[in-house]
Amino acid sequence: MNSINKIIVVLLLICFNSTNAQFVKKHGQLKVVGTQLVDKNNEAIVLRGMSFGWHSMWPRFYNKRAVRWLKKDFKCTVVRAALGVEAGESSYMKKPEFSKERIEAVIKGAIKSDIYVIIDWHSHNINLEESKAFFHEMSKKYGKYPNVIYEIFNEPDYESWQEVKAYSEEVIKVIRSNDPNNIILVGSPSWDQDVHLPAKDPIIGYNNLMYTMHFYAATHQKWLRDRTDEAIKSGLPIFVSESAGMEATGDGPLNFIAWQEYIDWMEDRKISWITWSISDKDETCSILKKSAKSQGKWKESDLKESGLKVREYLRHYNTNN
Repeated sequence: MNSINKIIVVLLLICFNSTNAQFVKKHGQLKVVGTQLVDKNNEAIVLRGMSFGWHSMWPRFYNKRAVRWLKKDFKCTVVRAALGVEAGESSYMKKPEFSKERIEAVIKGAIKSDIYVIIDWHSHNINLEESKAFFHEMSKKYGKYPNVIYEIFNEPDYESWQEVKAYSEEVIKVIRSNDPNNIILVGSPSWDQDVHLPAKDPIIGYNNLMYTMHFYAATHQKWLRDRTDEAIKSGLPIFVSESAGMEATGDGPLNFIAWQEYIDWMEDRKISWITWSISDKDETCSILKKSAKSQGKWKESDLKESGLKVREYLRHYNTNN
């Protein structure tokens, strides 16, 4: 190969790697058109990535280098920072400043790595005033960045949709006072499985809202996909902000067939999806072993079976789509 051809090859490689690296720069401000998430060019976009485990349980992974590794090695285009509101000695309720530092490390890491980031109020209960204060601060600090997505209620459990809706409207109002554009994700009762309820009575008066559905493939079978299909048909935009291939407890064996059925279903409908979680607990859904370093650079021997499989999924779909 002569020197001119070598230069051309190098320039092409630099161009490819630069384009591949600048995901948010390429897709920019997201919005919802109908039921579809689209980018700044009004083209349908599917975000695929990983959720960190509760910051209050696994704060060691909440750093910029771990985010960078998830982008580089797992090919994540989005990460989810799960603010542990109540659980653990380092919860937001007990240590708010520490909690915000950990969450903001991931937010800043995602912005630096040019991927999207979900700021997740990870609670099963309504804590309206605390949530409003938190999202006011986060939206004021980071609302100018198109990278940011707000998840305002992780998984309502026994609250009614009327209660969740009233709470959500209050928090949305706070966010929109600082950030008029970025996507807001709204939960639904029964751990984000009752999507048929907001489908019948959606929040009105705001743009760029989506509703979360969560599944664990070994437990949640076709009935949940059918219910979600009906919600989408009625006009409800869906974002799968938490999912995995084992039972809803987060433990038990992986059901690879059921997991693949869900992946195929989401890809066919262009639904964005996040897998749970970056943590090292002795359970199936925690994808890391205790040997995993806090700042990424995980070897295959540091990944559990679930970690190897989700990395395979993310590498495949985020590279080939």
